[in-house]
Amino acid sequence: MNTEYYKYESDILSREVEFKVYGWGGVPVLFIPCQGGRFYDFENFGMLDCWRGRIEAGKCTIFSIDTIDNETYADANGNPRRRTEQHERWYNSVISETVPKIKEISRRMNGYDSMICTFGCSLGGLHAANFFFRRPDIFRGTLALSGVFDSGYYFGDYMDDILYNNSPAVYLSGMPAEHPYIKIYGERKIIAAVGQGAWEEQTLASTRRLDRVLAEKGIRASINYWGFDVNHDWNWWFLMVDTYADELLS
Repeated sequence: MNTEYYKYESDILSREVEFKVYGWGGVPVLFIPCQGGRFYDFENFGMLDCWRGRIEAGKCTIFSIDTIDNETYADANGNPRRRTEQHERWYNSVISETVPKIKEISRRMNGYDSMICTFGCSLGGLHAANFFFRRPDIFRGTLALSGVFDSGYYFGDYMDDILYNNSPAVYLSGMPAEHPYIKIYGERKIIAAVGQGAWEEQTLASTRRLDRVLAEKGIRASINYWGFDVNHDWNWWFLMVDTYADELLS
């Protein structure tokens, strides 16, 4: 399998940023790790094996990036405004610095411009959905597994303008019907899945909230609820990828 490692200096974050590429062509897929995760988690936790056949067949190329969740969402004792400001820096770094590199690499591989899909599990599922819903002009679809799509689990009752714009179930609810993104969402692939077993209580409730909001807005999406034995864990996410990856890439 073709793999490539990249490192660059982020002007927005004022630090080195690393990411890894798996594949040689096809749909570029941006993978965001679970809470506090690193770019190498895609490989180290076994997710690569789920995508291997599609990668080797040239159906997709995975771009696995870092998070800074320990400075933002996972920093439970930190100042909430500082946390949201730092998260927005990370968001802007991905959009303004990493995404152009993904597009450049993908263009070199494919010989043409390709829109990007997002994919993540747990907190990575929130990030994947948020990237997609904030910028459907860049992203062609999202696969969000066991995600929390609002901010309450991480920030309690706190809300500010930045956090509002990073909570998909919240800002989609407030999006006016005439917003141009509503039509664009309908042309994209929106896939979410969640279990109903252990450690899925918050993600299940949040997925149901997102489901209701999308239905109210008339946004077509595939929202899937798995069984009561389906826990918040990697082995189930592997099965979910096997179930939905081809739909995402089609």
